[in-house]
Amino acid sequence: PSFGFLFDIDGVLVRGKTPIPAAKTAFRKLVNSQGQFLVPVVFVTNAGDCLRQKKADQLSHLLGVSISQDQVMMSHSPLRMFKRYHEKCVLVSGQGPVLDIAQDLGFCQPVTIETLREKHPLLDVVDHDRRPSILVSAYFSSVVLFGEPVRWETNLQLIIDVLLTSGYPGNPYHWENSPHVPVLACNMDLMWVAEAQSPRFGHGTFMVCLENIYKKITGKDLKYEALVGKPSKLTYQYAEYLIRAQATERQWKQPIQTLYAVGGRGSPTLPQGDEIDNSWENELASVAASHCRSVLVCTGVYNPHTEVPLDTGESITEMVFHGHRDFRFEPSLVEPDHIVSDVNAAVDLVFQLENFIP
Repeated sequence: PSFGFLFDIDGVLVRGKTPIPAAKTAFRKLVNSQGQFLVPVVFVTNAGDCLRQKKADQLSHLLGVSISQDQVMMSHSPLRMFKRYHEKCVLVSGQGPVLDIAQDLGFCQPVTIETLREKHPLLDVVDHDRRPSILVSAYFSSVVLFGEPVRWETNLQLIIDVLLTSGYPGNPYHWENSPHVPVLACNMDLMWVAEAQSPRFGHGTFMVCLENIYKKITGKDLKYEALVGKPSKLTYQYAEYLIRAQATERQWKQPIQTLYAVGGRGSPTLPQGDEIDNSWENELASVAASHCRSVLVCTGVYNPHTEVPLDTGESITEMVFHGHRDFRFEPSLVEPDHIVSDVNAAVDLVFQLENFIP
């Protein structure tokens, strides 16, 4: 094959934990009688609450095909490339096994919000029943936001404390003369689709709260050292790297020329200034695909009856830009190359475009 698939998960293959019926049909077409994939496939999700292996196991069960962790790209996967932070003490926010996730990515000294709260119990006082009485010193060189946490007030308070004390929560705030410690954020989705009839809050909503609290207190914009997860450019570069790795492992000689990104929404992009390790720069710069085509399905957040906004200042709810604050909105990038009903129709379309006969 000279092409590969990048599949979104939520709203494309599943809704919450319920598989979309068309997904099983589609994936029966993508594997041979031995269960091997006929083309390179990577699952690109903005979920960040579990390890790749767990997500691979879930997908294998839901789709009825064998999927390896090397085919799964979580929102936090590109953080493997940010090696200059791996040896430092970092504060990690999110839910699920965040310590295991951080260590799997290469972070040697991750500390959770809950551990910070235990060391600095006087800082978390919104819930009066959780107010304790001791204080311990600690230092954090950066903050890593994996995904939406459970106790938003605790996470917002303690992250703000780290940012406004140059990494020494418990100290007095002194933000006037120095920039805050680096913040690396994964998954900027404002909303996502589960079993409910309407989209639910995503990590992007939590980030909106954090950004606005920081600006309300300081009068300055919160700055991100890196934004990873869809729709960042770095995320798709890393996904392409995984596609090439699959082709190499299967000893497919023909170069992968076209990537088909099958998803439930458009993808505005932002030029990336992320500082990644040089070895990774070389990996990402190796032979790249000539084309990336977007195939939009109608089973997720996308509503085929709404229009793409031409003016980002529009106040009509259906036409508001829901992307992250730091992403440049370009209507031409949000318009997909193809729109189909579901993922099964997407696979059929790609096979037809590529003249590919399984």
